[in-house]
Amino acid sequence: MAKEQQDVFEKRKKVIYDLMCDQVYVPMKEKELAVLLQVSKEERAELKELLNALIQEGRIEVSSRGKYRKAQSKALIGSFIAHPKGFGFVEIEGREEDIFVSEAEVHGAMHKDTVQVALLPLQSGKRAEGTIIKVLEHGIKEIVGTYQKSKNYGFVVPDNRRILDDIFISKERSKGAVDGHKVLVEITDYGTGGRNPEGRIVEIIGHKNDPGTDILSVVYSYELPLEYPQKVLLQAERTPEEVQAADMEGRKDLRDWQMVTIDGEDAKDLDDAVSLTFDGTLYHLGVHIADVSNYVQENSAMDREALKRGTSVYLVDRVIPMLPHRLSNGICSLNQGVDRLALSCLMDINEKGEILSHSVAETVIRVDRRMSYTAVSRILEEQDPKVTEEYKELVPMFERMRCLSEVLRKKRRKRGAIDFDFPETKIILDENGVPVELKPSDRNMATKLIEDFMLAANETVAEDFFWQEVPFVYRNHDTPDPEKIQQLALFIQNFGYGMKTMRDEVHPKELQKLLERIEGTPEEMMISRLTLRSMKQARYTTECIGHFGLAAKYYCHFTSPIRRYPDLQIHRIIKDVLRGRMQEERRDHYEEILPGVAEQASKTERTAEEAEREVEKMKKAEYMQSHIGQIFSGVISGITAYGIYVELSNTVEGMVHVSNMLDDHYYYREEAYDMVGSATGKVYTLGQKVKIQVKDADKETRTVDFIFAEE
Repeated sequence: MAKEQQDVFEKRKKVIYDLMCDQVYVPMKEKELAVLLQVSKEERAELKELLNALIQEGRIEVSSRGKYRKAQSKALIGSFIAHPKGFGFVEIEGREEDIFVSEAEVHGAMHKDTVQVALLPLQSGKRAEGTIIKVLEHGIKEIVGTYQKSKNYGFVVPDNRRILDDIFISKERSKGAVDGHKVLVEITDYGTGGRNPEGRIVEIIGHKNDPGTDILSVVYSYELPLEYPQKVLLQAERTPEEVQAADMEGRKDLRDWQMVTIDGEDAKDLDDAVSLTFDGTLYHLGVHIADVSNYVQENSAMDREALKRGTSVYLVDRVIPMLPHRLSNGICSLNQGVDRLALSCLMDINEKGEILSHSVAETVIRVDRRMSYTAVSRILEEQDPKVTEEYKELVPMFERMRCLSEVLRKKRRKRGAIDFDFPETKIILDENGVPVELKPSDRNMATKLIEDFMLAANETVAEDFFWQEVPFVYRNHDTPDPEKIQQLALFIQNFGYGMKTMRDEVHPKELQKLLERIEGTPEEMMISRLTLRSMKQARYTTECIGHFGLAAKYYCHFTSPIRRYPDLQIHRIIKDVLRGRMQEERRDHYEEILPGVAEQASKTERTAEEAEREVEKMKKAEYMQSHIGQIFSGVISGITAYGIYVELSNTVEGMVHVSNMLDDHYYYREEAYDMVGSATGKVYTLGQKVKIQVKDADKETRTVDFIFAEE
């Protein structure tokens, strides 16, 4: 638009806006405005354009009846979360409810953009809706996708289905990519007026059919760092391979204590060891944690990189560690038979599970045996004679551990701690990265006892340093949103269950009782998941508000400094306190940095969890691609208006779309949470056992489609 035309356009916009600010003006439809402004039929299109421009600027708004008026609401700023179907939501900090944005009101905003949004007139009974006025900042600078080549140009189809437009790539910016390459693209132009975004390929990840490229694409999508900066690698190389005599000075020597590590068979970063004796009255439990802070100095290149990563990420075919392998698998790992530095939480516990006294000390330890969960379980649960004989000198300690674990768990359950016992899935890949087996891995006695001991140490340390009133990083889990709890209470009534709430709040014990009542029932998994979804996400903060799920007043993460930054951070604080260095200057320092540490740790934790989930969903879908046409037994895990979700015993969840239920016309009864056939009266309910046939599976969209098999 030429400058003169733009000036005229702006003047006309001002006339219309001034009119709507007039005290005499009443809201009018477009046709009425045209008459008032003496706009001809030929000029109606321009009037529409003027009105839309004013709406996008948030200066006027249109009612549900099509009447234009001065905007009643103030524009808000938030983050746009796009949906693959075109609409989206704007998340605004401090506002509980997101603002719904229909496809027509998106106005070119992309996923994760920071946007200015104006609220549309609220319609009775509906959630808040808005229109995006302006994109303030683009949230996504690079995307991962599949290159589709044409003669003189190409397009990249984003892996992220929330990014709706393909990215145009000119030939000179393609970096030689060929059809089917997975690529990383930098967006150079976000496109306007229906024009596609443009970009340049900065890295070719690999061909989509090459082994490992699929998971690598997820790594790039979530911006997970694969390589360490050179400074970090040089620091790692300078780290000693063995504990130095100078580092052991002044430490409590526990090398003659009987202790073990108990981990998964393939674990390499062993950051916790346990010891236990019983004197006839008290259990003396030692939880010994690798002293990573001795080798990772605050504000060093390695420390800055660890904070940036925040956590180790565990994907199906690889681990992306927080610390370089030389530390995580070497000097910081509590390997069998070698001296290691540790921070030990030493607890005296009575037979009721009460921790009567404790101390936290800098120690030097030597682990007797590296045990696996499987081996300990075979000793304690299966009484396997061969394994029992192999570890006979440790069996009495394992027996004591079983007793103490049961006492601690009973005490925790009594106070109301909630135990979600969902089976995790172990995905077995072949040499080409193709999933060949899905194994649900249930927790056994060994995993539970280690969990019990780590929880005891985390709570003990958190309470100790809370009362010392020093700056600290806590692991908090806030009370659930009252509305979600009320929704859960209404939902479970359909299955004959009730739940006590007081002033819209619920005690964790009520949720624990609910989970106990549903144990073994067809609806167990579904209600357990809904209960979990009704709860808030745990996070790191500098304030101690307690852990709702554990029914604990004090909680922190102390036990995994190799793979979690908050643990490493509080180890430094603990050592400053133990060494008498927590003076005013150090307090001020920690009070300044800890809020940022807590925020970064919470953010990276969420990113890691999302990436891990994404890879798992992708590999499950790929696994089911080789089972198309096969019949499985499953349980109905969810019902919506558009279909029925079914979960198989191998933990794969797929959907029977309502359009594939051909024996009748089915409709969803929201109040009963079931699906009913209008002619036959056939009913599908949550928790019902069904047989399905695999219709389709798509690893790109991470979806699995089922149809009901004939009984």
